This record gives sequence, C-alpha cells and structure tokens, in this order.
Amino acid sequence: MQDIAEQLLAWHSSGRSFAVATVVGVSGSAPRDPGAALAVDAAGEAIGSVSGGCVEGAVYELCRDAIASGTPVLERFGYSDEDAFAVGLTCGGVLDVFVQPMVPGADAALDAGITYIASGTPVALARIVAGPGALLGATVAVTADTHHGSLTPSPSTTAALERAAVAEARAMLDAGRTGQLVLGLDGRPCDDEAQGTVTFFIESYVPAPRMLVFGAIDFAAAVVRIGKFLGYRVSVCDARPVFATERRFPEADEVVVDWPHRYLDSQLAAIDGRTVLCVLTHDAKFDIPLLERALRLPVAFVGAMGSRKTHRDRNARLREVGLTETEIGRLRSPIGLDLGARTPEETAVSVAAEIVAHRRGGSCLPLSAGDGPIHHDLTRTAEQTAATAA
Repeated sequence: MQDIAEQLLAWHSSGRSFAVATVVGVSGSAPRDPGAALAVDAAGEAIGSVSGGCVEGAVYELCRDAIASGTPVLERFGYSDEDAFAVGLTCGGVLDVFVQPMVPGADAALDAGITYIASGTPVALARIVAGPGALLGATVAVTADTHHGSLTPSPSTTAALERAAVAEARAMLDAGRTGQLVLGLDGRPCDDEAQGTVTFFIESYVPAPRMLVFGAIDFAAAVVRIGKFLGYRVSVCDARPVFATERRFPEADEVVVDWPHRYLDSQLAAIDGRTVLCVLTHDAKFDIPLLERALRLPVAFVGAMGSRKTHRDRNARLREVGLTETEIGRLRSPIGLDLGARTPEETAVSVAAEIVAHRRGGSCLPLSAGDGPIHHDLTRTAEQTAATAA
C-alpha cells in the first residue's frame, strides 16, 4: 500500500469507504511481489495494480463486491488453458490476492496503519488472510514500541494469538520484511495451514532504502536519476562545493558538501542492510578513507568506479590500511555490468543492473540464454525455507 498511501489517506480523511486488494502469496513466474496492492473506492475509482494487467478487471470487481458486502475474501488466480478467455495469468504463475473492505473509523488498526504509512512512520500490518471465518481480516498495526487494534473478539484466543503476532510482526518490521506467518490459535508457530491454524500476511512499511552516491560527476547525475526510478532515497556527496550543487542534481533528495568518509561517519544511524553505496570519484584521497569504512559496514552493496588499473591500485591501498581479503572481496569494482556502456545514461543502467542482480540473485545472463526461473529471489527464498524446515 505504500505506493498508493497518499490517495488512501485522502479517501480515509474524507470518510470514503474503499477496498484494498493485496498480493499475499506468489508462486511461479508471477508478475508482482507480495505486498503489491490495488484499491477501489465507493465511487469506482481505482489506483495501484496487483498483476500488471492480467487479472486487474477481476480484482476490481472483487473490490466492488467487498465494499458492498463488507466481507473480506481471499482469491487465487492461476493459469488456465481450458478457456482462452478465462481470467488468469498467462505467465503460468499463481497469485493469492486478499481483498479487504475498509470503512474509516471502523477499525483502529487499519485507521492507524494508513496514517502511519502515509506519514512515513515505520509500521507493520499483520492481517489474518486465512483461518476461521470470524477472524478473517482481523488486523493489528505494529510499530517499534506499540500496537493498535485487536485480532479477535474472543477473549479465549486474543491474548496468546495477539502476543505472538505482535512479536513476530515487530521482528519482521525491524528487518524490513514482508511475508506470511502461520500460527495456531494458541499463538504457537505451525509448519503449514492445517486445521485450527491462522495465516497472517505481515506487511512491513519502512522508509525507502538509501543510495549514497559519492562524486559529483556527470555519471553521478545519471545514477541519481535511475536510483530514484528504482525507489531509493538518493544522497550525493562531494568535497568540492563547485560541483556538489542542487542545480546539478535536482532529482537528488540531498546534496552534501563534505569529505565522503566524514559524511558516511555521520550517517551510520540512518543506513541499514538495504543501503547501497556508489563510489564514483575514482580518486584515492577520497576513495580509500571512504572504502576503508564502507567495506566494514553491514550494507547491501558497495561499488566503485574506475579502470582495471585503478581497481588494482585501489585494492593494494586498501590492503595497506588493514582491510582483509574478505572485506575487499565485498567491493564491486569496476562497478556495473559489462553492457559496453559509454554514455553516463548507459553507465547508470549498467550500475543499476548490477545492484538489482546483486539484490535479487540474478545470473546477469540474457533471459534468452537459459530456461531456468526468471525470479531468482523467490527461488532462493523457497530453498532457504525448505532448508530451515529440514
């Protein structure tokens, strides 16, 4: 809902009823990730998307029905070759979509959740999407230090189930994770959706991940633009005030004049495991103090621009200042995939492609060169889940 939160808040503030359809489960080559949402208000206006077009019409009608009935519903969309005109996914994947009607003022958790999401306050929504009918749609909104709403009106199950759900949701919020959780009615974790269990979909809404771009050069402007396109909050830092200006980087969220390593030191509380660093200065007096710190931080990606010779010289200098081979091995240098890029814009595509591949586990090969899964991160998650269960 984060992408459509501003419009949802407008509907909510005006007292307008609406329904939100959320992708709560995917398998195969599904077009959207869990958390993708489409919302429809009482007047029939639609915002967002759950499938990029495949099943939007059917989901739209489910939203209209939910507004009229006030009843949530979980619907599965898959591929069907029996009827060429049947509603389904031509890609062969499966989407589980949960549709929930929302009436402003009727649910404290949903009211608080929409307000938190729209304001940028980190919050996790834990919603029951499968289980006993009376519990379907029950929600709690969980922040770092409090929660709103109640999962069920039954005193015999509320305490244990709610405690467990809140604790799990808070842990997922801390990690910035979204996904399903299966609990027994007594709050104990369960392996599957057996009888007497409750399936939650927990959505974590956290501030946009950060991209720190060091070096106010022409290539940086293109990297800033594509970083914003990918959803990052982008900061540009350079020690030279003549180059680090808002006029040169109008799309950056902030432009900072400072020595790169000193600026990074000031940002330690604001970066996390999703943060990416693009070091584009290829100047040792800036790069080495910066990379000495960056390669020891638990960030997602550290890449540096430069020639092969610059890369070799840089690694030698990093060894001299005490970095281990493991730490140096985290550096993606020269930054970017081998696309044959020449222009700043082409180079930015190359850099962005490597960041996405690193994040999602992509092979960096053309899709036409193989017949394996397209979505590597989903496959990797399934393998990790199977390994954990074993």
